[in-house]
Amino acid sequence: MTNTKEHAGDTVSLVYQCRLPLSTRTLTYLADLLRRHLKAIGSRWRALPPGRIAVIVLAVLRHDQRLVDMAGGNDISATTVRRWRDELIALLDAKAARLDRTLKKIAKRGGEVVLIDGTLIPTQRRTGKANRPNYSGKHRRHGLHVLALTDERGCLVWISAARPGRTHDITAARRDRILAHLRAAGLGALADLGFIGLDDDGDDPVVVTGFKATRARKLAPAEREANRILAAGRAPVERGFAHLKNWRILTKLRTDPARATHLLRALLVLTNIEATTGN
Repeated sequence: MTNTKEHAGDTVSLVYQCRLPLSTRTLTYLADLLRRHLKAIGSRWRALPPGRIAVIVLAVLRHDQRLVDMAGGNDISATTVRRWRDELIALLDAKAARLDRTLKKIAKRGGEVVLIDGTLIPTQRRTGKANRPNYSGKHRRHGLHVLALTDERGCLVWISAARPGRTHDITAARRDRILAHLRAAGLGALADLGFIGLDDDGDDPVVVTGFKATRARKLAPAEREANRILAAGRAPVERGFAHLKNWRILTKLRTDPARATHLLRALLVLTNIEATTGN
């Protein structure tokens, strides 16, 4: 812990060090991305070098550090930190893979199925007309709904646009034309019971969802066993979401929901770099 310059009233600002649990590869990737961008736009000067800027932005994303705190610890303004954050998010968002290319790449390397699921990213409660659409009755809280695909090992490969929290998984999948993209790539998908009704092709279904019991009809032993096997095959998708939500800025989004899609796709790129490094 170090002291910075004194202020009125014999008080000082205290600056402390904090561990950033990320690989050097992630930092290098982000710093190099910024260097290439600065060269492309002809920017000759920044208050801090690209490596320091990358560390500050990663701290904001990973630990959800307040912009004013990061600014004070680096003798810059909060506006500057916000501008750097938005700039790097935009650069990372541009690197996120498109759905059709992602599925074709999986099929090319011999993959047969992907795992699909939806989740809610918590947000602050909205006011006015924006309040109700973002409220999820399933989760009983405000948030944004996102759909994601992982490979068989649980590595995130694609994430959808952020939509109001009340959006249903099937609605999001239809808007993103998931079935058409899967058929074009020759892949299948494993999904939970929330996706029942998405694929009506009984002879050759692309999306496998298992069986759902009702009050009038209980599941047969064979159906229960099929559900158990399907649940085991789908388990890695939760690991993929867990890696994404390690970025604590998603703990409770305070950014404009319209920008949430760019943020999520930027975090997808960083998550995949970390996952590749870990392997």
